[in-house]
Amino acid sequence: MLHGGGWWSYVRYDERKDRPQVSRDLLLRVAQTARPYWGQAMLMLVAILIVSLLGLIPPLLIRDLIDNALPARDIARLNLLALGMILVPLLSGLIGVGQRYLGANIGEGIIAYLRQALYAHMQRMSLRFFTHTKTGELMSRLNNDVVGAQRAVTGTFIDIITNIVALITTLVIMASLEWRLTFLSIIIFPLFVLPARRVGRVLRQIVREALDKNAAMNAMMNETLNVSGALLTKLFGRQSDEIGKFTQHSGEVQDIGVRRAIVGRWFFLSLSLASALGTALVFWAGGHLVISGAFTIGTIIAFTNYLAQLYGPMASLTNARVEFAQSLVSFERVFEVLDLPVEIEDASDAVAIERMQGRIQFENVSFSYSAADETGAFLPGVTTQGSSEDGTDHPRADTSGDDRALFAPTRAADRQWAVRHVNFEVKPGQLAALVGPSGAGKTSITYLLPRLYDPTEGCITLDGHDLCRITMASLAQQIGMVTQETYLFHDTIRANLLYAKSDASQAEIEAACRAANIHDFIISLPDGYETVVGERGYRLSGGEKQRMAIARVILKDPRVLVLDEATSSLDSQSEALIQAALERVMQDRTSLVIAHRLSTILAADLILVMDGGELVEQGTHAELLARGGLYASLYNTQFGGDGLSATGYQPSPEAGG
Repeated sequence: MLHGGGWWSYVRYDERKDRPQVSRDLLLRVAQTARPYWGQAMLMLVAILIVSLLGLIPPLLIRDLIDNALPARDIARLNLLALGMILVPLLSGLIGVGQRYLGANIGEGIIAYLRQALYAHMQRMSLRFFTHTKTGELMSRLNNDVVGAQRAVTGTFIDIITNIVALITTLVIMASLEWRLTFLSIIIFPLFVLPARRVGRVLRQIVREALDKNAAMNAMMNETLNVSGALLTKLFGRQSDEIGKFTQHSGEVQDIGVRRAIVGRWFFLSLSLASALGTALVFWAGGHLVISGAFTIGTIIAFTNYLAQLYGPMASLTNARVEFAQSLVSFERVFEVLDLPVEIEDASDAVAIERMQGRIQFENVSFSYSAADETGAFLPGVTTQGSSEDGTDHPRADTSGDDRALFAPTRAADRQWAVRHVNFEVKPGQLAALVGPSGAGKTSITYLLPRLYDPTEGCITLDGHDLCRITMASLAQQIGMVTQETYLFHDTIRANLLYAKSDASQAEIEAACRAANIHDFIISLPDGYETVVGERGYRLSGGEKQRMAIARVILKDPRVLVLDEATSSLDSQSEALIQAALERVMQDRTSLVIAHRLSTILAADLILVMDGGELVEQGTHAELLARGGLYASLYNTQFGGDGLSATGYQPSPEAGG
């Protein structure tokens, strides 16, 4: 069922709200993407010109047939005319195939470039970008918008050029045949232009709304049709609610599609009436001229054939403004993503460090997730999510008043600091344990070290080098991270392990898996290392996935290890296996660990006690107990009584911190 108040509601529109932004800069940028194909484009233009000229020949053959061959009973002439009527479309068709090849090659090449550029740019975006943007929105930009831009290149642009050439050549030959009828044919041109001016603005807005609504529907499908979303939906019995939400999204997409179709149909109706009026005028005036002997019957028949070749391109060119404006919406949306600033990237003087010692130093480091509002690194026109000070996501306001509006800058005084004025040093080979209540800022500290985020204030150094002056590639090579939630690709165990080191040998893979206590399990599977783990590794248990993650880090062989040691959700056997694996992987490496186990805390060379985003205490276990501060309080609360054993501490795993 359509929402609204009748068909006129589909075309009513305040023209001042959204005039087509066919700017010179946008056109130049589109042309820039086609620069590698200018040679092929010139060949295609030549082909278009030849095809257009060939299209002018058949009416002349018909004219000669009626005025000369038939009255003179000239069989030879008749045979030649018949042969010409076969050869002209054959030649035109063959050239058209070449033209189509060139057009498709140019269009597909440009689209491949745009899609690759989009994907590469998204890969360079910081983690903040992905926590603020729905995956479905990104998929929509990579698919729907790029396909829309493809239609613009392979369809709209080529059609405009073809129709311009056809219109000019047709007008020239019509004027040479009979200038008075040519004049009558073109005086109705305003009837083509006026509807297009109105409808072009309306359809451009409709297309943008359609793309946004499709993106919203894709985002919902992406969230609810993956393993995690499906599991959550089933556990809470919310299938009917999700179906209702999807029905609403689907209905909005349907309504906008119907609205677009109705507006387009009324537009083409107006063009058809204009064409019919022009044809009637030519028949009426031409008939009088034939009766008066001004020209022959063959001439008016040829002329009426040219009318179709005139009004077809004329209507298409009139509609081209509409289609051009629509197609540029896709280019605009693609360029919007490409223009998003990259928050974290290599500095111009960044150096690659081949092998680090592993000295970590935080110097007066402060960090706020809300500082993201100042980067502008978000998709325009979409509802995004923000991050709280403990790293967890929360909804943010929709900036729908302006589809290019970004979040208002956050004043420093209004920020919620996840980390505030933190100073500490971890020497090479040391184990540093992060402890503190949930939401204290522990996870934020671990995110800053591999440069998933940059500090808002202060400096972090590795071996004396500012992280911002180390290349991202070498930093990623030297730092290994095992998160509480392990992510595996829907691929084989071998492929997931090789993600850490693509050229690793089978012996290296097996050695890493033995160190992670997962090798025996893998070889017990029917397909061994070729076993497919399923979507996000859901065919494996939690403990098996964590040991896979540890094996992957061992294979990477980083100098610095960052990990969240949460194992309380696992059974005792899996926990013991993982703990043994972690002890191996932390040997001779600088390790920064969110510690949940007493054994890890007691083994730490340095304990960092976080509270409210601040580092309130640091030192060894004995020093901190003697101080009688927060650590002593946490220790007595968590490990008092029967919990003094190395394996007795089993707190709830922290999602933030």
